[in-house]
Amino acid sequence: MIYTLPHLIENSAKLFPDNEAFRFANQSLTYSEIEVKMNQLAKHLTASGVRKGDRVGVYMHRCLETAIAIYGIMKSGAAYVPLDPFAPQSRTLFVIQDCGIEHLVTTPTQTKKITKLTLQESGLKSIIGTTTELPSISSFSWEEIYAISLNEFKTVTILEDDLAYIIYTSGSTGTPKGIMHTHYSGLSYAKLSADMYGLTSEDKVGNHAPLHFDVSTFGYFSAPLAGATTVIVPDAHTKLPLSLAELMENERISVWYSVPLALVQLLIYGGLEKRNLNSLRWVLFAGEVFVTKYLKALMKCWPKAKFSNIYGPTEVNQCTFYHLETPPKSNEPIPIGEVWGNTEYRILDENDQEVSKEQPGSLVIRSSTMMKGYWNNEALTQKSLFKEIIAPGIERVFYRTGDLVRENEKGELLFLGRNDRQVKIRGYRIELDEIENTLVKHQEVEEAAVILVDNGNDDKQLMAVVLLNSESEIKNSDLITYCKSYLPHYAVPNKVHVLNAFPRTSSGKINRNKIKEILA
Repeated sequence: MIYTLPHLIENSAKLFPDNEAFRFANQSLTYSEIEVKMNQLAKHLTASGVRKGDRVGVYMHRCLETAIAIYGIMKSGAAYVPLDPFAPQSRTLFVIQDCGIEHLVTTPTQTKKITKLTLQESGLKSIIGTTTELPSISSFSWEEIYAISLNEFKTVTILEDDLAYIIYTSGSTGTPKGIMHTHYSGLSYAKLSADMYGLTSEDKVGNHAPLHFDVSTFGYFSAPLAGATTVIVPDAHTKLPLSLAELMENERISVWYSVPLALVQLLIYGGLEKRNLNSLRWVLFAGEVFVTKYLKALMKCWPKAKFSNIYGPTEVNQCTFYHLETPPKSNEPIPIGEVWGNTEYRILDENDQEVSKEQPGSLVIRSSTMMKGYWNNEALTQKSLFKEIIAPGIERVFYRTGDLVRENEKGELLFLGRNDRQVKIRGYRIELDEIENTLVKHQEVEEAAVILVDNGNDDKQLMAVVLLNSESEIKNSDLITYCKSYLPHYAVPNKVHVLNAFPRTSSGKINRNKIKEILA
């Protein structure tokens, strides 16, 4: 039986011992091999003083060791905390200190960064993955871990409600917050998603997302549940569409999951007409809105594949889906769909009352895949929850997503934008997402972002930035005229700026704070 996340590996090691569990750059680990290596790491961690409930950092670029690290840490009873290897040192140090991380699992490529970190008051006691001598810190190589005997290995008792991992938000706005997930919420997601997408031991799952982005749990949890192979995409390939398309072809990827940006880049620059990707049976995308005109074009390139729009904040993993078997008929944004199993929702007005049918409101979600709360921030945890009292001492607890939605006549949810992206100018309420959706419908616009600039003295202006097709010669004034044809006068951008590239978070989302700095 599968009760905790490490059981995913143990179960598949019994059923499919010789199946490749993870592949990376022509290297691989079978299920029987990773079971041994995760136990060796777990034994070392417990011998080093790691106890149930401790947090252990994972600080490395994509590689096979990422899988060993997360399962070895969880097998020891601790929770793994992914650290973005591309993040500024100040952010990495913040997460280490905020989470009380004393042990770090890494690789030799991170040695220089770790050396700089330890010059600060990081609180680190041991580092696994490098033998660099550091003051007051023990270090162990992977070779030493792999040499550990598993004789007399005593496993730690782990319950479903125990902490499994903490993912910190991208930090593009405000102070990063740690989202706590348990073995129960992680397993619920793995079981629901593996079932929904029909994962089998024959599948090759493309894992494009970095470890600190929640989309990665599909490859690390859902695929092992089915005994499938997870192909970890190297960092370099994620930025090179031509080589990414080649990797997908060579690895015979059958299920793909990424942010829409990666798929748009593949469509435009990946030379897909030269690639045989007939092995693809299902393409999943999440994280941001997939511009419908590009989705239609990609579906025509891969006519045999099924496509799904996935919605769900990190706090609840996935919670809605919208399947497409044929390209959309119009360029209107596609729905985020319906909730999946073990999930219910409410759409609330400003007074936390349910709105009437087909009216917009704030989405709250209750699900078996929901987080335990925010690490070390009970006030924020309580603020993020909506509680529905059904009897004395009995309540239903929902997560406030902060997203505006409405239900259409088919019962499907339509994403309207973020609550915090609704602005007010001269008495008019304006949805910035609506302006962006209008701009990207223009055939010469690849992407768009709209921000509000407050110059003080009630002087607020809407600024749009766009990426254009390489052949485009359209003028900024033409785009403003275009907006006037589709938007009310108060929602037309004051100015449109053209950029060669958008600043992005490490998960591929547009970093609007950086855009504000660029335009300042």
